[in-house]
Amino acid sequence: MSFAPSSDAAAQALHERYRQVRAHTLALAAPLSAEDQCIQSMPDASPTKWHLAHTTWFFETVLLQRHAPGYVLRDERLHYLFNSYYEALGPRHPRPLRGLITRPGLDEVMAFRQHVDAAVEQLLQHADDALLAQITPIIELGLNHEQQHQELLLTDILHAFSCNPLLPAYLVKRQPVTSAPLRWLAQPGGVVDIGMPADSGQFCFDNETPRHQVLLQPYAIANRLVTCGEFAAFIADGGYQRADLWLSDGWATVRAQDWRHPAYWLAPDDPRRPFQQRDDLPADRWWVFGLDGVQALQADAPVAQLSFYEAAAYAAWADARLPTEFEWEAACNAAGITQWDDQVWQWTRSSYDPYPRFEPLEGIAAEYNGKFMVSQVVLRGGSVATPAGHTRPTYRNFFPPAARWQFSGVRLARDL
Repeated sequence: MSFAPSSDAAAQALHERYRQVRAHTLALAAPLSAEDQCIQSMPDASPTKWHLAHTTWFFETVLLQRHAPGYVLRDERLHYLFNSYYEALGPRHPRPLRGLITRPGLDEVMAFRQHVDAAVEQLLQHADDALLAQITPIIELGLNHEQQHQELLLTDILHAFSCNPLLPAYLVKRQPVTSAPLRWLAQPGGVVDIGMPADSGQFCFDNETPRHQVLLQPYAIANRLVTCGEFAAFIADGGYQRADLWLSDGWATVRAQDWRHPAYWLAPDDPRRPFQQRDDLPADRWWVFGLDGVQALQADAPVAQLSFYEAAAYAAWADARLPTEFEWEAACNAAGITQWDDQVWQWTRSSYDPYPRFEPLEGIAAEYNGKFMVSQVVLRGGSVATPAGHTRPTYRNFFPPAARWQFSGVRLARDL
């Protein structure tokens, strides 16, 4: 079967976007050694090598095998190794054991990426207008899927590095973050529109639709995120020892996991401290581990790596609450709001549920979001690791309430 090449510049623009996204993933992996890229530090995280292969598998399976006549699989065994959770596509390697996939090696995964990239380029070069219209939504979904994995690549390697007693840095030290004085911004409530408009012309995931109306009571929302200094005061006041501040499941988790502070904070008695031979780390202060390694706690920086349970407990201690995801979306562009999309994802008080009249995507993509709409909590905003375009006001991130390895923090709300 042959195609008349498309005269539309849309194919060239789509190919350039494809190249940029794929190249950025490789750039994120570039500072890591081959050993770094093969490690899996916990069942919920994945090795960098797996992210590189899985995002490539997605394009091969969903795009090329269905729409590129004559496409030849690089290695049919990769389908089993790098499928994530798509039941319709058959059996797959168990998620908790991804770190055991030492073969194929990293060089073979890179060759797999090159093989698929070349095939996508050929497909776009020879696609006619009809085929281009058919495959553009698939490629856009694949690129947005890869961008999600770009953030996961960073959060997963950060967790892996946190398990190394040397606490290595992924990147050079970042500029200090400053926060404005805390102010409460009154919001009128009323009937508000939530979700992505059908005629926006903007990409969105199916869980952001359909747009619908929600009735909100008057409320106030904090102009900024909760800081490390404020959370340190919660710790000093016995926040992790007070059952009255915690949800029942949260308190059970605190006791079972022996939580005493955010995931990547180092107390003065932390056994990993002696490995940090630096004069800029005061011995009597909290230290915080991040992508830039170990740094002294910055009191004005937003607190990160919190679970929903910790966020809710802090809110109770602060005589406040977490906003619902609808309150957050209605207020995110309000005058005076800061840090809404560039520091940490913000836990809301909303469970991850389908919007009224929600319909999942058709075909394989039907498994992308809908089947996870249980036992998860919505986060809104974006983080320092979030790719551009994934911080739109309607974007719904979600994680289990005990998850604390993401760049997740707190914005407070109150009733009026």
